[in-house]
Amino acid sequence: MNKQELLKTFDPSQPGLADATIFGLPFSIEDSEIIIIPVPWEVTVSYGSGASKGPEAIVEASFQVDLNHQEFPELWKLGIFMDESPKGTKKNSKKFKKKAQPIIEALESGTVIENHPGLQKQLDKINYACADMVEAVRKKTLHWLNTGKKVVLLGGDHSTPLGYYQALAEKNDHFGILHLDAHMDLRIGYEGFTYSHASIMYNALQIPQITKIVQVGIRDFCEQEVAVAKNEKDRVVIHSDSDLKREAFEGKTWQQQCDAIIAALPQKVCISFDIDGLYPWYCPNTGTPVPGGFSFEQATYLLSRLANTDKEIIGIDLVEVAPGQTDDWDGNVGARMLFHLCGVLAKNNKMNVGESIVFNRK
Repeated sequence: MNKQELLKTFDPSQPGLADATIFGLPFSIEDSEIIIIPVPWEVTVSYGSGASKGPEAIVEASFQVDLNHQEFPELWKLGIFMDESPKGTKKNSKKFKKKAQPIIEALESGTVIENHPGLQKQLDKINYACADMVEAVRKKTLHWLNTGKKVVLLGGDHSTPLGYYQALAEKNDHFGILHLDAHMDLRIGYEGFTYSHASIMYNALQIPQITKIVQVGIRDFCEQEVAVAKNEKDRVVIHSDSDLKREAFEGKTWQQQCDAIIAALPQKVCISFDIDGLYPWYCPNTGTPVPGGFSFEQATYLLSRLANTDKEIIGIDLVEVAPGQTDDWDGNVGARMLFHLCGVLAKNNKMNVGESIVFNRK
């Protein structure tokens, strides 16, 4: 059946199709307007693990997401399709994560890696493998952008979107990143890993087309990261969790704070959402949880408010979702945030997502 025939026969009120793509949708990749690229990768994780299993957990949980989203009730009709991950990603993540652990343990014991040729050789191999992942993501992203699709990246740890940003930079002269996270991620080659999850925003700053990074919810950072941010001057704007909470305690509304955050962004924006930006009870199994944060509703309000401005959302990544051992709560939260993010991307790009459903509001 073609897409029009599927739209007539598919019942969005019924459970998602078991043999369908993400969210149980029946459309082919060709018939879908939004393509999700999963990158199950977590080679350089230094604390908790599991982010490489995030895409799979989100897909499994997505079949339980009701498609009649209050704000974007017809989003599902556009088609959202989960592509295959770049070839070899999952296998190489497992292989090189294992090789990275002795290096991390050596560093934690005070070892100077440069003085140990064997460890240095392994570190070089890991950095090469990470570079290959970045390039594979760049190529796959460009492929879909060149066909006119809207593309979302789904990690994996936070190192995974770098190739995605590089692809966006090839299609856009300039853009900014709205970065929701507990961490600045401005470390330089953290633990010797050029493409560390803790270095993603530092690496993003090396892309000339990225003119600004606006960070929201930050509550954990080191001296080096503060120095990097100060050195970049107005190119990095930080709304720390502490500052946002202090302003709220003193009477500033979340609407006012959101408007200030959005005003700092350039015309074109990519959203980078690390799930640990949320309060930890939303994502208890994420790799590096930190007390504090914002609620699910605060995040969706900010994202929706951005979507309704004249800013142009050119891309989105969602990272660091890690499933638990005994439940699928993290995947559930990740799937619902992903669906909202797809709606934000579609609405901002003037795609038909339907009229918001209003309940008892005058």
